[in-house]
Amino acid sequence: MLNNKRESFWQDVVTKLTIAMIYAVLYSMALNFFWQPGHIYSGGLTGIAQILSTLAERADNINIPISVIYYLLNVPMFILAWFKINRKFVVFTIIAVTFASFAIQIMPNMTLIEDPIICAVFGGLINGYSMGLALKHGISTGGMDALIITLRQATGISVGAISMAFNGVIVLTAGFLFGWPYAFYSLVSIFVSGKTTDLVYVKHQKVQVMIITQRPDVVIPALQKKLKRGITAIPQAYGAYDFNTQSVLITVITVYEMEILAAIMKKVDPKAFVSVSQDIKILGTFEELDIV
Repeated sequence: MLNNKRESFWQDVVTKLTIAMIYAVLYSMALNFFWQPGHIYSGGLTGIAQILSTLAERADNINIPISVIYYLLNVPMFILAWFKINRKFVVFTIIAVTFASFAIQIMPNMTLIEDPIICAVFGGLINGYSMGLALKHGISTGGMDALIITLRQATGISVGAISMAFNGVIVLTAGFLFGWPYAFYSLVSIFVSGKTTDLVYVKHQKVQVMIITQRPDVVIPALQKKLKRGITAIPQAYGAYDFNTQSVLITVITVYEMEILAAIMKKVDPKAFVSVSQDIKILGTFEELDIV
């Protein structure tokens, strides 16, 4: 039993490290292949780093690497994550930020295309996918993630929406300083990035599940053991076709938990009818999943 736990722990560590490296490579490609050549400001701490780097170069002709500024700006976020989230989160945040900073520094600046719209769209797609991939595997990508996740836990607003709000302010600042056309291109990139992140990272997306079963005494304990979600049971319902007595179970889970629910239903009651409703809005209390 102890060996299994140890093996599972190291498998998780290796997976996270691999995903962190993949994220770093993709993120540096978005920055060095699309955003920088297209003069697109990415938003977040990277956007702030771009602004500070540009200001330093224009004011005193000092070339400060974006990777260095980006890493230094992340230090306050490490502290926030330490107190507001947990130590495991901080450890993998530092690892991901270190990988990303190193990748940004060594990745060559390549001008694949000069069209700012294409640079904005493809940079946003690559960045959004890399961020969503990291979050999906329980890794913070640094930047404003700690602040964004803290706000998401408090408000329930999606990661992409909060990210777009913060990034919008940063890019508007860049537009005021360096020119409005590129600020609008940057907003396009941020929008694409946010939507792509929400498509990949689904722990915060909720669905309502309705289960029609003749075995509620087996289904309910199995679901509550794995999902720990509230379930509303409507007993003594009957089908209009054969008038057999059945129970209707209603619960709300995340898209991330849908795979777990499907596996449970397949095991305990494969004959049950399961209906899933998306795009729901919660007005009551709903426990959010932790990122790690």
